Amino acid sequence: MWEDGELRPRTIAALQAAEAAGIHVIVVTGRMVQSVRRALAPAELREPVICYQGAVVADADGTWLRHVPIPLELAREAIGLLQDEGYSPNIYVDDELYVGRETPGSRQYASYNRLELHVVGDVLDWLEEPPTKLVCVGVPKELDAVEARAKEHFGTRMYISKSLPHFLEFAAPGVTKGAGLDFLAHHLGFTRAETVAFGDGENDVELVEWAGYGVAVENAHERVKAIADWIAPSAEDEGVAQVLEALLELRA
Repeated sequence: MWEDGELRPRTIAALQAAEAAGIHVIVVTGRMVQSVRRALAPAELREPVICYQGAVVADADGTWLRHVPIPLELAREAIGLLQDEGYSPNIYVDDELYVGRETPGSRQYASYNRLELHVVGDVLDWLEEPPTKLVCVGVPKELDAVEARAKEHFGTRMYISKSLPHFLEFAAPGVTKGAGLDFLAHHLGFTRAETVAFGDGENDVELVEWAGYGVAVENAHERVKAIADWIAPSAEDEGVAQVLEALLELRA
């Protein structure tokens, strides 16, 4: 997927060819389950998906195999901190998107992901169950400063990372894309050594580290490129498809 979030025909063909060859094609994303299912529908993949930065693993039939939400009091603490910073964060409960008030950022996020936006007013009063994750939408440089302050405040008590320059995400401690893939590897019976993982965002660091062979696309965050075993062409040039095509040719 590139900036519009749509799969290109070449990438769809490569994903389908890999699955047809008996390879587990696992999409690992920060997106919600309903959002990623819509995005992947053109590829008609039949594998589980890892969503919410690894906090949720959902089977192809929609069954949630893993859910690691943010403990309620910790979520309240994070929401309070973000409100003090001037943000009304996105809150995710039961695979739905909730906000205290509608903002240009929340409207943009909901529109981009084709989501219904639930406005609930005072979120600290409304929130009664642990949310799956929290997201701040804002100006990249301003979010960089918020990220630094939040990490200093929470330390290891929360997972905090950017999925895109304008999305700052908060999840339960220990939640990463790598942890989600480790869970699914045990569930499906494959190993790290057998795994090739692709990444571009800062939140892909643990995923690329976990895999036996990690690939960063050319437009990836520098932290991802620094730990990758290989740099593939950019997302714009469908680098993932190019690598999959080469791997399948080697297997032929």
